[in-house]
Amino acid sequence: LVGNDGPTHHGSFDLAYIGCIPGIALCAPSDEVELRNMMRTIYEVDDKPTALRYPRGSALGLDVLNDLFEYGLDEYPARGKALPLGKGRVVRGAREDVSSRVAILSLGTRLAESVLAARAIEGAHADVGVTVADARWMKPLDTALVARLAEEHDVLITVEEGSIGGFGDHVLHYLSLGGFLDEGTLKARPMVLPDKYIEAGSMGEQYEEAGLSQRFIEATALRLLGKPVSMGSSSLADEEPTIA
Repeated sequence: LVGNDGPTHHGSFDLAYIGCIPGIALCAPSDEVELRNMMRTIYEVDDKPTALRYPRGSALGLDVLNDLFEYGLDEYPARGKALPLGKGRVVRGAREDVSSRVAILSLGTRLAESVLAARAIEGAHADVGVTVADARWMKPLDTALVARLAEEHDVLITVEEGSIGGFGDHVLHYLSLGGFLDEGTLKARPMVLPDKYIEAGSMGEQYEEAGLSQRFIEATALRLLGKPVSMGSSSLADEEPTIA
């Protein structure tokens, strides 16, 4: 989503139409540090086509990065470092000794909101643990990470800033072919942009309309756990205009 640039400029469909190209490496950064790393990574790849989903909006800032992702940075790295292709990362582990476990697997810019949702769920429900993972790559998909999350959790939610047919569909395809859904012990849900054009507005307003903000991620997890959901109202802070 691109804020006030409007519906003609949203990059909503690229994951779906690029992700079906055989042999391509397709990544989406979650923050400004990951953007630098992915730029370095695809620069160094010379044996296959690559695509990097360049994010819109403002950087998160060091304080937020250190708080949410525990980077421990005093300053931004001078340059990015190459990442292993097709390998994601767990940014937040679920707490132990709980009766229900949720995994949130994010691709791209919804990772921060996913961590905030996880904190809110655990803060309100002592019997729930929430893992948050950053897929980093849609292709090659980190199937080892997906399998681990599926095997160790009761609920698996994918979150992406893209249309139907993208990252979540690739994950569900793998889960289906791998038999992870056969026994009915895993509840899986993709969270994607709605099947419509979203009008101009602040990016925060658009994420609310799309149902991809923290409170919607939190509500999706709670519904799948059979717990009561109180959506409340959004509290959007004033945002800078996002007109290019």
